[in-house]
Amino acid sequence: MEKKVIDRIEIRQGDITRLDSDAIVNAANNSLLGGGGVDGAIHKAAGPELLEECKTRGGCPTGEAAITMGYNLPAQYVIHTVGPVYKGKPEDSKQLSLCYLNSLQIAADHGISSIAFPAVSCGAYGYPIDEACKIAIDSTCDFLKNNQLIKKVIFVLFSEKACDVYKDYLATLTAS
Repeated sequence: MEKKVIDRIEIRQGDITRLDSDAIVNAANNSLLGGGGVDGAIHKAAGPELLEECKTRGGCPTGEAAITMGYNLPAQYVIHTVGPVYKGKPEDSKQLSLCYLNSLQIAADHGISSIAFPAVSCGAYGYPIDEACKIAIDSTCDFLKNNQLIKKVIFVLFSEKACDVYKDYLATLTAS
């Protein structure tokens, strides 16, 4: 992978709701009306205005993404994407890849230069972190190769174990 692409990716352990980036990505459900995990944390941190705006959206299909304001978050925007519930089928990886590609495209379309992602679909939706990590980073690298508008993509992982998986995989790309 090209160094100029890899250099635009950062991996951190922490709480995505506290990150000061232009946009954060919410691993949402189809309703966009909040839920558990990172979705619930983002809705709680953003405040009730986020839910009110999401109610006007009519939901979001799996693999697609929608943008809202960030309200009480440090991030100006929230890009909501709906990952697949893991079933071990080929379409799972295609849908997960689309989550990243569609979120990045929305970011580019809105002039967003920094965006942070959680591990989409890896919580309640059961996607194995090792597989999801490769899809997330590979899809992001493919997008960044052809798009210079986004200057920084940050993967924010809640657990140390997940963070290590992402760091280890990125290191293999840096070495090749």
